[in-house]
Order: sequence, then structure tokens, then C-alpha cells
Amino acid sequence: METAPPTIEPTQKPAINGSPRFESWGRYPTYDAALRPMHWQGDFPALLNGVYGGALAVGLGRSYGDVCLLKGGTLLPTTGMNRLLDFDAETGLLTAETGITLAQILDFAVPRGYFLPVTPGTKYVTLGGAIANDIHGKNHHVAGTFGNHVTQFELVRSDGTTRLCSPTENPDIFAATIGGMGLTGVMRWAQVRLKPIVSRLVDYQGIQFHGIDEFLALTAESQHVEYTVSWVDVASTGKNFARGIFMKGDHSNVPAPLTKSAKPKLVFPVEAPGFALNSFTVGAFNTLFFHKQMKKSVTALQDYEPFFYPLDAVLKWNRMYGKRGLLQFQYAIPWDHAREGTEAVLRAVAKSGLASFLAVLKAFGDVPSPGMMSFPKPGITLALDFPIKPDKSFPLFQRLADMVQEFGGRLYPAKDAAMTPAQFRAFYPQWEKFARYKDPGLTSSFWERVTGQEPTR
Repeated sequence: METAPPTIEPTQKPAINGSPRFESWGRYPTYDAALRPMHWQGDFPALLNGVYGGALAVGLGRSYGDVCLLKGGTLLPTTGMNRLLDFDAETGLLTAETGITLAQILDFAVPRGYFLPVTPGTKYVTLGGAIANDIHGKNHHVAGTFGNHVTQFELVRSDGTTRLCSPTENPDIFAATIGGMGLTGVMRWAQVRLKPIVSRLVDYQGIQFHGIDEFLALTAESQHVEYTVSWVDVASTGKNFARGIFMKGDHSNVPAPLTKSAKPKLVFPVEAPGFALNSFTVGAFNTLFFHKQMKKSVTALQDYEPFFYPLDAVLKWNRMYGKRGLLQFQYAIPWDHAREGTEAVLRAVAKSGLASFLAVLKAFGDVPSPGMMSFPKPGITLALDFPIKPDKSFPLFQRLADMVQEFGGRLYPAKDAAMTPAQFRAFYPQWEKFARYKDPGLTSSFWERVTGQEPTR
């Protein structure tokens, strides 16, 4: 079974010297790299011939920082390696090449009564990227991470050796590869267990809350609901501090047509000017967003697209942050300090004036992540997007990262562009164990930055 080419290609634009440039979704930092696309499972490691100083397989570039970049190196885009290989309609086991996107999997699976077991806030992520970053979603408290549903994959190393990896076969490198940021080898194919559905619809409920205590109360009483997530207003202070909307839902049990989704038609038209996102405009947006829900609580039957992927309706929405790009900051703080840590971070952000209108608050559950370097841990996670203002953004990020470390938390490598080596080692003390499984032929700008390794290129 073969699928059509991806609906969205990796973000590329002309570099200063006229060669293509592969960008992360945050569009910062911007690095030149040679691009050698992969189209067939046998392309790697042959593509490394003549490559010095390392390479990195990449998908659609939806990571925000430099985990998908390699300054002056060689990137191996995998989206041409996107074939469906096998599907068991009884068990939901799907096997595919790892350049296939979650959007392509949904186009195939939904009409057959299946859905992704775990999905992030965008479907424009490759299967390989989902595993390499061990993505999480709104149902972490019941389903864990994406890696919890991966049954096996084939990994090829830069020396040409291959390993079939599963929880029982080569379990050590299986664990290192899940959440391993693409540094242990290249996955040729992977098998994932999908979940059955009978409808495209979601039984949705949105509830307004004021403050972290109300958010925690809603979280506690919603443990039986599969999907929960919150938008939080990080610009307001006083009586409106930490107000938000708690959103929860389950796949509807009422049978309804299981059709493919329409392709998005809207495109963010231009680069927004740097002054467009400021404390005033974001504050006004947040007030409107909070009050667009006229009642304290609303219920509705909602299609899965706006429930899971509201931003995917507008292509290239990262342009709204301007040419400098955006930084995302996402932490997980364990329950012992989750409440005080989250309030402290929100107060620091409100005081800074660098307001974020894409602020996502959620509780992580206690389902263990299978990956050695996986990000989630039981507690609270908060993800914030900021336009880059060099004199303000980076000092704020360092203060926030220090606060997260103080509260026993950690940051998400897939979203990071500013973590220091000392912070990385504190957040991921297992990194030296992980490094033993790293493929010597692969590296990334993130890895070189946070481990202090100087590139040989």
C-alpha cells in the first residue's frame, strides 16, 4: 500500500547563498545544511558517503528549536520514505515507513474505524519524529506517550548494521531510540497500535476556571475523561490571574460517517510585523478568547479536527510571530511543587510583559514513558509561545529555566532553543547513559549545544 506525497513539505526557503535551508517550526535558529533526501529504506547509510562531521534524519521540521537542525552538517529529510507496509484491521496494528505523516495515517485509518493512540497538537509530524521525540497529547493521563503504543521498529546504524527493536528484543536501544531525538540511528519502519473509533465526533465540554486551584480541581474530577487540556491566560493579573478554559472530551460512541478530512485551505498570508504581538494585543486577544464562551460551561459534539488540531486549519501560522521567529518554552514540574512552580512561572511571565496567547496547561499522568530520554513526568506541564525579542526573550527564558530546575522539573528538548548545558544535565542526568547508545555518525545542533561538544565540521 502506498500513499500520496505529504500534503506539507519540510519548511524550506532559499538561504543567502541560494541553497535550500531547512527550518524548525520556531524558525530560530537558522542554519545552513546540505540536504540529502531519503526515498527508500536502503538509502541510509549510503547517503553518508562523503559526509564529515555527522548527519541527522529529519521529518517535517515541526520541532521548535534546534533538535532538528545541524549547523553546517547534512540533513536527511525522510518524507519521501512514506509508504504504508501493513495493517491488521482486527488488532489495529499499522506498520509504515517512518517518513509517513500522522496526517497520512489518519487519512488511511479513520475511514477504517481507527485513530492515533496519542497525538500532539499538530498532525503534520512524521511517524519517525513522533517516536524520536516521544510525543504526548491530551490523553497522557490514561495513555502515556506515543512510545507506549509502538510495538517494534527496525533501526539502521551508520555502519550499516540493523537491529529489530521492541520491548523484548534489543530493549536497551528500543528505550534509547524512543525520545532519543533521532540520534541512535535511522528507523526504516515502525509498527504502532491504533485505537478503534466509531465516529469522527468528540463529546466536548469547555469549562471556565479562575486560578490554578480551580484547574487542579477540574483535573482531579476529570480523570475518567480521555482527553483533557487547558488554555490559560498568562497576560492577566489580579482577580483574573491564571484564568482559563478547561477543555475535555471523549470519542463519541454514536456511530457517524468516518470520512477523510478536507485539506486545509487557509494560509497565513505574510510575515507579521515585529510589533504586532505585544502585551496589549495579546492581552486583548486573551480577554476575547476567554469571554467568547458566554457560559461557565458548554457542551457540544465537535469534529476531531478542531478539537485536536485547531492550528492546523491555517497553514504557516508561525508567520504571525514575524521574521525573527518564535521560542517555545515547555516544562514538566512534578506534583510536589507543581502548583507553586506553575504559579511562580505564570507570575514571572505576566511581569515580563512578553505575553503568550498560545499557552497550554495540562496535567501529566503516572503512566511510565518507555523512552530513556522521554520528557513527561507526573505533574503539571505548561507550554508557552513567545515572539523573539532578543533583549528580552532569552533573559526571561533563562530565569524561567532556572525556576523549573529549582522546582525539580525539566524542559522538553523538542521545544527548546535556549537550554544551557548545565540545565540539560540537571534535567536529564541519564544523558551520559543515553550517550552510550548514540550513533557516532549522527548528531544535531541541539546535542552539540547542550553537551558542549564542539562540531568537527
